[in-house]
Amino acid sequence: MRLGLLIIVFLAIGSIATHFLLEDNGYVLINFRGYAIEMSVPILVFLLAVCYLMLRFIVRLWQVPRQLGEAANRMRDRRAGQQATKGYIALAEGKIAKGERLLTKGARRSDTALLNYLAAARSAQMQDDSERRDNWLKMAYEQEPAATNAVLLTQAELQLQAGEIEQALASLSRILEDNPDHGQALKLLAGLHEQREDWPALEKILPALRKKGSQPADKLESWTVKTYAGLLRTGGTDRAAIEACYQRIPRALRKNLTLITARVRALIKCGETDLVEGEIRKALKNQWDETLILLYGELDTTDPATHLRRTEAWLNDRPEDPMLLLTAGRVCLRNQLWGKARSYLESSLAIRPIPAAYNELGQLMLKTGEPDAATDAFQQGLSLIHGTTLTTPQLKADTPD
Repeated sequence: MRLGLLIIVFLAIGSIATHFLLEDNGYVLINFRGYAIEMSVPILVFLLAVCYLMLRFIVRLWQVPRQLGEAANRMRDRRAGQQATKGYIALAEGKIAKGERLLTKGARRSDTALLNYLAAARSAQMQDDSERRDNWLKMAYEQEPAATNAVLLTQAELQLQAGEIEQALASLSRILEDNPDHGQALKLLAGLHEQREDWPALEKILPALRKKGSQPADKLESWTVKTYAGLLRTGGTDRAAIEACYQRIPRALRKNLTLITARVRALIKCGETDLVEGEIRKALKNQWDETLILLYGELDTTDPATHLRRTEAWLNDRPEDPMLLLTAGRVCLRNQLWGKARSYLESSLAIRPIPAAYNELGQLMLKTGEPDAATDAFQQGLSLIHGTTLTTPQLKADTPD
């Protein structure tokens, strides 16, 4: 524009100079409907230049309101961005209420309106205000309908944190209706089913979790192990159902000790003691495990003598294994070998005193007519329970008290 103005000024100056310097500076006659206008060429050029400048002035004057509005909008946007920045800083400093207020003030004009509303929703939740939280989430959706999944995921996360399980399930279901393979939604849903111990529901989405491939391998394995251990634990006493469940376990996990133990316990509930005895021995050949050893000692097999012989064969290789000594003591009790049972139990307690071993020793003392010794053993076991933390994680709920 400045160049145009300079050209016009130079033309005007040139035309005026020509008017005075040239003897014949030209003649212009304009006749329009009986009106005649006469002037020299330089004067015409000058008038045209003036008309052009006036036209440009009128155009600029016409654009002033729009330009002022744009400048005001830029100022408001800049102010909204500054408020959002201050809001995030306040949240980082733990000033939750102030951060929420700054994030939502003028958020509609911010370039990060969606993020502002989502952060405000989290802030409201931190202040235990679920109604205000849901209001900010609604505004986030209205601000950016294309980000529905992002809003629903945030809503589900916050609902899970607040213990609103059914509402979180509904939010995740809305996402998965249109996007069955949505990785983050599947992850949250798996965690929800794990929290509720809804193992059949978790089993249904395991294939989708594996197919998606977005979950860490260790987390996926953990979900799988927990799912099938839970299904085996709650499968009742139907052996066919238990075996069918075990066959659904991925082959790579069938040697997992947690799952082997869960299957063994399930088969014990079905009364399959002799089958379990063989399964435990087969598992212990691959990997020694104290939980399985304790379960082995609890079996009421049809051949107690063979049961004891196999237990003592292990003792030849592991003479100072406290859990194996406890198991040997229990098997001896079933064989009514009181002296041997006492020796094994006392040896186990000398290595690692645990309440279960004291309980077995107390029961033995009652059988052999030593009530004072039995009382002392029971008291020793109780003192361990109430006085110190047990060092044996394998003592589960179904270990005899």
